[in-house]
Amino acid sequence: MPTTSPPPPAARDPWPEIDRLGADIGVDVAPCPTWYNAGKVVFDYAVALAALPAVLLVMAVAAVAVKLTSPGPVFYSQVRLGLGGRRYRIIKIRTMHHNIELKSGIKWAKTDDDRVTRVGRILRRTHVDELPQLFNVLLGDMSLVGPRPERPEVIAAKGLERLVPGYPARLLVKPGVTGLSQVQLPPDEDITSVRHKVVYDLYYVRQQGLLLDARLCVATVLKALGASPRLIRRVCLLPGRDAVAAEFRSTLSPAPVGQPLFQPA
Repeated sequence: MPTTSPPPPAARDPWPEIDRLGADIGVDVAPCPTWYNAGKVVFDYAVALAALPAVLLVMAVAAVAVKLTSPGPVFYSQVRLGLGGRRYRIIKIRTMHHNIELKSGIKWAKTDDDRVTRVGRILRRTHVDELPQLFNVLLGDMSLVGPRPERPEVIAAKGLERLVPGYPARLLVKPGVTGLSQVQLPPDEDITSVRHKVVYDLYYVRQQGLLLDARLCVATVLKALGASPRLIRRVCLLPGRDAVAAEFRSTLSPAPVGQPLFQPA
């Protein structure tokens, strides 16, 4: 069977060893067994409960702003895929015009997306719209830190499991309100951006730990305050692209006979 060619890289910083990686290459990933794998839920509940009073106050202000500037409900929910592919409903503050997907269809949000309201742009930039996900953490559907949860409709429509090496391995851990890929890379806009993010996600799957989670929580606050990914990486001692790529290379399965590991540029 011929190898499925990956999509051409988008106009961003090139990452040849990821951009040109054959979509059919096997990726062998398993979370490294540590005490933290079993005890992470304690960290999640402790931080979520401690943050809840301040979060409720911020959410109340955001809810009033949304209600006064845009018709429709303040909150909305969507089906996302969680640990092991289990479906759950994520809770967020609405940042787009009500029922806009009935007109636009399902697609990734862009930086200048006209579906987003003026207040919604502020909520997205500061990540305030994500705060209701603390309730998903308390319900056990999510973790504070982990890969970004995706909609099953988007996974199917974009062919992510087929075009992105290692994509299903993201579901080996609970999805997170924040995560390594979220604080270091821009939002998904195309298949290439997803391929880049999965490399970071799989680094987290294999290297998750208490100190890394604590640093990523601090990194999230810095990002909400407008800090650049480079500054966040330096201040929070996060792994750089080379370290993340090296970890990813160690998960690649040998290419079948006659199948190239990389596609021609």
